[in-house]
Amino acid sequence: MRRPDPSFWRGRPVLLTGHTGFKGGWTALMLDALGARVTGLALDPEPGLSAHDALGGAARLDRDLRRDIRATGAIGDAVPEGGVVLHLAAQAIVGRGHRDPSGTWSANLDGTRTLLDAAAGMPIAAAVIVTSDKVYRQTGARRPFVEADALGGEDPYSASKAACELLVASYRKAGRITVPIATARAGNVIGGGDLGEDRLIPDLVRAMAAGQSLRLRHPDATRPFQHVLDVICGYLLLAETLASGPAPEAVNFGPAEAETRVRDLLDLWARATGTAIDWAQDAAPAYPEQPRLALDSSLACTALGWAPLMSVGMAAAETACWYRDRLAGRDMAKISRDTIQTYLHGDLIA
Repeated sequence: MRRPDPSFWRGRPVLLTGHTGFKGGWTALMLDALGARVTGLALDPEPGLSAHDALGGAARLDRDLRRDIRATGAIGDAVPEGGVVLHLAAQAIVGRGHRDPSGTWSANLDGTRTLLDAAAGMPIAAAVIVTSDKVYRQTGARRPFVEADALGGEDPYSASKAACELLVASYRKAGRITVPIATARAGNVIGGGDLGEDRLIPDLVRAMAAGQSLRLRHPDATRPFQHVLDVICGYLLLAETLASGPAPEAVNFGPAEAETRVRDLLDLWARATGTAIDWAQDAAPAYPEQPRLALDSSLACTALGWAPLMSVGMAAAETACWYRDRLAGRDMAKISRDTIQTYLHGDLIA
């Protein structure tokens, strides 16, 4: 597997939107490790514990801009000439999308449109627009999704991300944006620092800390669970490839296992920690969800030289170690930076 090239990133200006979120925080740390000059643009993290605070990403930025990406003029002075744009800012919680569909559509679609308009006239080396594995239309086919499959989305979050895919394609085909640009479709990402609502690992950590039983909506549903560093590595390799020549217009990034049942991921966590997990299924989940999601990442492997370094078991164990260290009061910003150095330069051990 290729890993990001420090010679490409060293000293390169990068606009990273959504840096106060979970994936954005880890992306900021990896870009810092590679020597990039990063401008972060995002809303403030939500009140309480946040990945942004735990990872210490703000300290690694050249500029930390707290702006609503949809606001007039919010992006103009942040787009780096000759640099890279990584657009991660989003309303990414499926359940919140059901509760606030208009806010979800606005954050995801309007935010992406504003970014594209700002980037259209700039000499940018590459732009990566992050969407989701949930952009695909559910047809009942018993195989992992490939990039040529039809787009769809039955809930507000999924549909808004599919619309972002169509928006980028329309801007490209109409000539409204001519910079090298692609969309990245990753699966269900796990890793230390994720404290979001309605997500399996954060819900598990909160339940265990409170001595409560974990409530599962769909324990037999499958998802492409994978570690956050594998996904970020894919985003950066896609940007490098875009900047150097022909690259795919949309790319899946999923685990080698393609999909894992929710209950099986919990078993992997229990095996890694030696702690039994007490869980029960909700009798009446608050909203419907797809029973199966799986990604085929062959294109990322052949076109980018990307492949996940961590199995799902390794991802679960690495994530469990992060939360264990946090509970022990260790310096999680330093531990997270050390983990990235090991990922980029060392050997991962299951």
